[in-house]
Amino acid sequence: MSDAEVEIEYCVPCGFLDRALDIQRAVLQNFGESVDRAALVTGDHGVLDVRVDGDSVWNKEDDEYDVDEIVRRVKSAL
Repeated sequence: MSDAEVEIEYCVPCGFLDRALDIQRAVLQNFGESVDRAALVTGDHGVLDVRVDGDSVWNKEDDEYDVDEIVRRVKSAL
């Protein structure tokens, strides 16, 4: 459970920065010693996507926003 990279891509014009920061904080609090980075990636067109090593584990298009669920999915991917 090391060397994993988590990316949180969020829509800047949509104002999703707060949600992205909440997700980043939760990932680092839970898995800080297990990931190499939890990076914020700027995007647009309504994107809010969480990837572990390039694979999407949560996407707002398909899933309800729930930080606890996102953390569970990141854990499964690690």
